[in-house]
Amino acid sequence: MELTNQLIFFGAALLLVSILASILSDRLGAPMLLLFLAIGMVLGEEGIFGIAFDDIQAAHLIGSLALAVILFDGGLRTHASTFRVALKPAVTLATLGVVITAAITGGVLAWAFELDWKQGLLLGAIVGSTDAAAVFGLLHSRGLELKQRVAATLEIESGSNDPMAIFLTIMLVEILIQEPDLLAAAAALEFAQQLGIGAVLGVAGGWVLTRLINAVNLTPGLYPLLALGGGLAVFGSAAVLGGSGFLAVYLAGLIIGNRRLQASQNIRRFHDGFAWLAQITMFVVLGLLVTPSELVPVALQGLLAASVLILVARPIAVVTCLAPFRFPWREQLFIAWVGLRGAVPIILGLFPLLAGIEQAELFFNVAFFIVLVSLVVQGWTIAPAARLLNLEVPPDSGAAQRQEIDVPHQTDYEFVVYRITDTAPALYKPVEQLTLPESAQVVALFRSGDALSKPHREVLRPGDYLYLLALPRDVALLDRLFVAPSGPAYLEEQRFFGEFTLDGAARLSDVAMAYGVSIPSGARPEQSLSDYLLWIFNNRAVVGDRVRIDNLQFTVREMEAGRITKVGMRVRRPE
Repeated sequence: MELTNQLIFFGAALLLVSILASILSDRLGAPMLLLFLAIGMVLGEEGIFGIAFDDIQAAHLIGSLALAVILFDGGLRTHASTFRVALKPAVTLATLGVVITAAITGGVLAWAFELDWKQGLLLGAIVGSTDAAAVFGLLHSRGLELKQRVAATLEIESGSNDPMAIFLTIMLVEILIQEPDLLAAAAALEFAQQLGIGAVLGVAGGWVLTRLINAVNLTPGLYPLLALGGGLAVFGSAAVLGGSGFLAVYLAGLIIGNRRLQASQNIRRFHDGFAWLAQITMFVVLGLLVTPSELVPVALQGLLAASVLILVARPIAVVTCLAPFRFPWREQLFIAWVGLRGAVPIILGLFPLLAGIEQAELFFNVAFFIVLVSLVVQGWTIAPAARLLNLEVPPDSGAAQRQEIDVPHQTDYEFVVYRITDTAPALYKPVEQLTLPESAQVVALFRSGDALSKPHREVLRPGDYLYLLALPRDVALLDRLFVAPSGPAYLEEQRFFGEFTLDGAARLSDVAMAYGVSIPSGARPEQSLSDYLLWIFNNRAVVGDRVRIDNLQFTVREMEAGRITKVGMRVRRPE
């Protein structure tokens, strides 16, 4: 009984320390995942508490479950609209990119550690994929608002490249154990099985789970658990049948997250918190598993391999895979830099240990060391790199809170709450005189904790809370009414987009005549600004994309259904 209570207390204290460590992470600018790993190492056999943990099977189970939860949450938060600009490049990176990265890194590792080429390629495959937990966590925790094309490519790639890494790792482990005669046939079969079964069960499972959630009448608190149980069932069934459970659970989350769903807000909030719990648990356990002193003998060669992976292999893979998609060089450079390694390489490093192959401990220690280097070097520099390469865009929403309306027949409307500050544009303006978007309606106005009976007749004061009903597409317009510009000066809307706003349907000939600029080479005078910009960016234009014509700079400001509806314009000094 006493031991049980001690374990509960210790587990709760560990969770509290890990969560509070996120505050330190924000102040230091350090990746939170790195802190969780460090906490595990401090607790481990060579740390302060001296906990000896060497259960490889348990670590693999915990890591796999945690990754399934993280990928499911990542799918829930990925909007289908991002696939317009990022699906093909992301999938290319998730397949061919992993092979290129694994081959180059594996060759260097084989030379550095004097390994057989098959062992070197196995180690390259283990560290060849980016990690969804690291990418999702760092992109969302840094407060970055990146260009949609860049963020979507990184998130979709990290959520879908695990099958290729797992396929390569399993294939090379089997080669080292069995030495099969028909290597090419075995590899092709394994790849088709992993990808095919994972994709089919993921899409089918997501569709069935969506129908089930919308069909049953449950206590509100049970819907998130139903979604979680269904997602893990999809993961487990795909894995049991020989497919990629990671791909399946990500696709299931993607299907569910982009359909109208009962209790969708509860489901997303629950999984957001549960995904953080999964990350904390996974990285602490993996930190417990490693013996820090065993990293020292591999440090020199591991540092060389990590340098080649970060500075050579990943950039070559990115340039090769993104060449057909005409990504600007700044975006390619950033995507190459954010090839974060995290839990996946460490978990894949357990495969040789589970299989009992020669030098398996070396593979695990090298993978762990490379992950540490990646989190320290790349994870610490994501925000500065995005700013240096001018890839940030002004944030979409400044609403204090957004709440979807959860009713049986479903609706797209949301409740939006704004706190009126001393710098709010609408301060001291009568509510009834505000120019609201067509879909927006004032629902309530709270002042000093009291709901005012006639909000439309009130004048907004500092500290007021204004509640509105609106469609999601109009929230950005509401932000401009009620939220003062914040953040760095270079992200202020007027400075970022320009002093003037043009209609995307405006003809190039009219723009040229009105502002005295030439019609660009290759463009047609009757083309609209929208068509011209879409042509320039290969039909993958996103908010923040810029084109310069003579002394004018045009920036994509708003998009709807793949069309550019508004374009910002500013006058630039002649170079």
